[in-house]
Amino acid sequence: MKIEFYRHNIGEEEKKKVLECLDGIFLTTGSYVAEFEKNFSAYLDLKHAVGLTSCTAALHLSLLALGIGNGDEVITTPLTFIATATAIMQAGAKPVFVDVRRDTGLIDHEKIENAITGRTRAIIPVHLYGQMCDMEKIRTIADKYNLKIIEDSAHCIEGKRDGIGPGMLGDAACFSFYATKSITSGEGGALATNNKKLAEKVTVLRQHGMSREAADRYSGVYEHWDMVEFGWKYNMDNIQAALLLPQLERIDILWDKRKKLYNKYIELLKNVPGITYPGIERESKSAYHMFTVWVGKDKRDYALRKLGENGIGVAVNYRAIHLLTYFRKHFGYKRGDFPVAEEIGDMTISLPFWIGLKDREARKIVEILKQVIS
Repeated sequence: MKIEFYRHNIGEEEKKKVLECLDGIFLTTGSYVAEFEKNFSAYLDLKHAVGLTSCTAALHLSLLALGIGNGDEVITTPLTFIATATAIMQAGAKPVFVDVRRDTGLIDHEKIENAITGRTRAIIPVHLYGQMCDMEKIRTIADKYNLKIIEDSAHCIEGKRDGIGPGMLGDAACFSFYATKSITSGEGGALATNNKKLAEKVTVLRQHGMSREAADRYSGVYEHWDMVEFGWKYNMDNIQAALLLPQLERIDILWDKRKKLYNKYIELLKNVPGITYPGIERESKSAYHMFTVWVGKDKRDYALRKLGENGIGVAVNYRAIHLLTYFRKHFGYKRGDFPVAEEIGDMTISLPFWIGLKDREARKIVEILKQVIS
């Protein structure tokens, strides 16, 4: 029995919506994108959303739109996907890492102030595995030092903490619709915010800095457009939005199914020696984006290999990125700089986590994992 690491849940409604789009005239950014932006911002209880090609694009354009660039520093976590840091570098700024909490893997807000310098302009907290960072405390720090907050919410559409959702306390929240996300268009992303000017600027920046998008230029009588900013090619298209719209309608149903699978894993791993996993704070509603376990670092790579040999798809989310070759070479990072992130990165295994996973498959995964660890 082969158990995939992930399988999407695109169904007939998504296929029908895409065919409807394909039967129309406009395939690039148009009415489907506008409808998705309206519905997505409403779900998040935020005023504005901008459809983009990826969460990376959302992070990059957020920084640019907030005026962050050359010579600036942005504080973030080393326990994340590389794009969190590379988006900062694409904007011309420098990523400054802060270690994480041992119980959750989330950025340790108590260590943020020590990393602030005269060049610090923003903080990018990462809502890892679907659990939100302590945004109230991070907002307090940001206000004290006049810093912007851009939330990397690639793992966290449905999450809340203390009743606060993504983007409610930050200047912007950035989302991913990559293949493994809770709603997906294969590739895709969005920025959401309550800041109208920020949303308007990102909308211009996503299309080369042009004053009018294609749907506006080719509707009715032709009017000339202008280039008003130096922009990028980051716009979501109608086909991506058509895939997302039906999924957004049932996002809470999908969340509930992931929660049940999460609880099944917890039940199966109860009292298993040598295996732990990130905790979820009592005041948090997790998005249940993935299920990771932590095993002894001397056994992790062996376990990855053995799980793979038994037909079980696995991943690592994530190794501490400051130890990757590029960051070592360009910033001089070394082992020991962020010991908690390094420890978690050396212990992490991401298990298959998708709503079609059967109980017997979850049992097989855990049984093999137990055998390997013991």
